[in-house]
Amino acid sequence: MSQAPITIGGIPLPSDEPLFLAVLAVHVTAGLTCVITAGIAMLSEKSPGRHPRFGTFYYRALGLVFITMAALSAMRWAQDYHLFILGALSVAAAFVGRRMAPSRSTGRVRLHVTAMGLSYVLLVTAFYVDNGKNLPLRRSLPPVAYWLIPVATGVPLIIHVLVRHPLVRREHASAHAGDAA
Repeated sequence: MSQAPITIGGIPLPSDEPLFLAVLAVHVTAGLTCVITAGIAMLSEKSPGRHPRFGTFYYRALGLVFITMAALSAMRWAQDYHLFILGALSVAAAFVGRRMAPSRSTGRVRLHVTAMGLSYVLLVTAFYVDNGKNLPLRRSLPPVAYWLIPVATGVPLIIHVLVRHPLVRREHASAHAGDAA
């Protein structure tokens, strides 16, 4: 790794090595794709069409984020091993969430919502932990805030969906109807 960092968009890069920059370019593009496609999937009607299509785009882009993050972490393991762990947890959560998606059997919708939501929270956490100190309005925060802000924002939203979303409510009602029978 080169010791000549460069800055792009106010974010200092730890290396100017061409391989590092190439992998980073793919990583950033895939990460932005995750943010956009996850947002569209989350805000779309949960039916065939837009939601599963953009959920698939998110899942594939997240796989690319993980692969590039693993390569970037390997190049700077001592500084970035925690990002590898966050990435591995994000991909694992998305894998579980995706496995739960096609079925509407009892409990699977809740697992899908929880796992996919946690995948996104972990993705955003990794971004803030790595870049928060360079972002406007975030620079003055203590480092622990970069770990807590995504969790403090994302977990209440996941809980809100688990309590309010019609598919989850319908699943809950059908589960209790089965208990009464």
